[in-house]
Amino acid sequence: MSATLLPGLTLPPILTQPFLLAAIPNSGPTAGGNTVLLIGLNLGGATSVTFGGTPATIVSVDPSGFLVTVVAPPHAAGTVPVVVTTPAGTSTPTSYTYVAPPAPQPPTVLGITPPTGPTTGGTPFTIIGTNLTGASVTFNGVPATNVNVIGGVVLTGLTPPGAAGNATVQVTTPAGSATVPGGFTYVAPAPPTVSSLIPTTGPIAGGTPFVITGSNLTGAGVTFGGVPATNIVVTADGTVIAGLTPPGAAGNVAVQVTTPTGSATVAGGFTYQ
Repeated sequence: MSATLLPGLTLPPILTQPFLLAAIPNSGPTAGGNTVLLIGLNLGGATSVTFGGTPATIVSVDPSGFLVTVVAPPHAAGTVPVVVTTPAGTSTPTSYTYVAPPAPQPPTVLGITPPTGPTTGGTPFTIIGTNLTGASVTFNGVPATNVNVIGGVVLTGLTPPGAAGNATVQVTTPAGSATVPGGFTYVAPAPPTVSSLIPTTGPIAGGTPFVITGSNLTGAGVTFGGVPATNIVVTADGTVIAGLTPPGAAGNVAVQVTTPTGSATVAGGFTYQ
């Protein structure tokens, strides 16, 4: 309030020194960014708040002067004084402790499933370990694809292509690297084999449904006398091919099954009638 002593003479308002009692919470990360509630007296009209001399962001000031809400600034680890400044002056300090985050731990790995797969890559794999968050994976230095980490302990992905033989599998995070025990063994895909063709005869017009049995038939195409069969379907396990014969001249023709890993000829061929 102000007081009038003589006409035309007015004293300035009485200003009361701010007094800071506590900070809640009284600790936080060195990165700052967390909200802190300051409790005290005569804090109304606060013009600045500092943590160890570093200005904080004032969010709100209680008009009654009891509360000030701020966002803590970044600061090195340790205990620092927090001070509020108002038009009446600077407050008594209260303590606030900056806590450094724990040092990140390097990854550990227990194993990989499956331990083998084709040289063409694309094998879904799972690695079990700890501290895997943010990890990448390489097979003999070649990055795996579709890498995903679950809970920091499970890592999944697809193998890249690789040469036949054992490959070193390395898991790398910002905190370090770990090598998978035993690595991963690339196996060259086996060429197709065929054991039977049913039926072995059909009309020259083609269109005869046929079934070929064998192994390693995934991705196969079939020709009758060099002419591609149609409507080819291969079972998921690569043991059965179904399709329709193409047209052909009367007589016996060679039947050949071809996959990305090689070819096989059906014994006895197919006879057009």
